[in-house]
Amino acid sequence: MAAKKAPAAKKCRPCKGTGEVSRPVVVGRKRRTVGHQTGMCLNCFGTGQAPTA
Repeated sequence: MAAKKAPAAKKCRPCKGTGEVSRPVVVGRKRRTVGHQTGMCLNCFGTGQAPTA
């Protein structure tokens, strides 16, 4: 009998499975957007897989 494969893990929605998210960087009194900063996804903690619980 063949062994069953484990189901594929679902990708995290906020980071789309990359483990990183990009946030706009704003400066000044008028809150102008000057770029983006990349950081670890706090939903999956950088794993890229959707949390189960």
